[in-house]
Amino acid sequence: MIRALVLAIGDLADPRLLGLLFRSLLVTLLIFVGLGVLLTWALDGADPCAWIGEGGCELGFAASSLGAILLAALGLWLLFPAVAIGVISTYMDRIIALVEARHYPAAAAQARPIGWAAGAALGLRSALRLLVYNLVALPLYLVLLVTGVGTVIAFAIVNGLAFGRDLGEMVAARHGDRATRAAWLRSSRSGRAAIGMAVTAIFMVPFLNLLAPILGATMIAHYYHRPQGLRGGPG
Repeated sequence: MIRALVLAIGDLADPRLLGLLFRSLLVTLLIFVGLGVLLTWALDGADPCAWIGEGGCELGFAASSLGAILLAALGLWLLFPAVAIGVISTYMDRIIALVEARHYPAAAAQARPIGWAAGAALGLRSALRLLVYNLVALPLYLVLLVTGVGTVIAFAIVNGLAFGRDLGEMVAARHGDRATRAAWLRSSRSGRAAIGMAVTAIFMVPFLNLLAPILGATMIAHYYHRPQGLRGGPG
């Protein structure tokens, strides 16, 4: 994993990869802007006081806009990893192709592009899986709040497993037949989980979290193509 991280950081010097990163971040931002607009429309004229039986306090446009901004900001904090991974998956084929062309030209020549539509489908499935995993784990997160760090550790494990699985499927889809891909996915579980937890940790750091999607994509590509002598280990 350390080797994959070092190589992935070096790949950030490639302006083509940075261009894909900025494009994916713009799409992610537009999704949350759209969420804010939708929430403003949904909250305009709503009466939250009536919901709890405390008279009336109908929201005007200003109040509904403020509420939408706050809810969208909360959604950005909670949902950013899932949405960002879902969006970057649309560009995953191009990202991995750039990494392979630079570092692994022989593998790049034999790769089978998965295409935009397949990448988008994988991304949507990844985003939904992350949401479901975290909703299921939410009671555990709340219980572990009293420990101080338990929630963070549980969050890293849950999301790390999901990230490792999804990113691994995306890079493996470009190589080999179904049996070969299944065998690699089985043998690489611990390594992919370690990469997934590293990506989750990066997502937790403000500003640095913007690099997490592209680092996750490039790390998993390097991990897949690690030297033959390291194939049996998680590093």
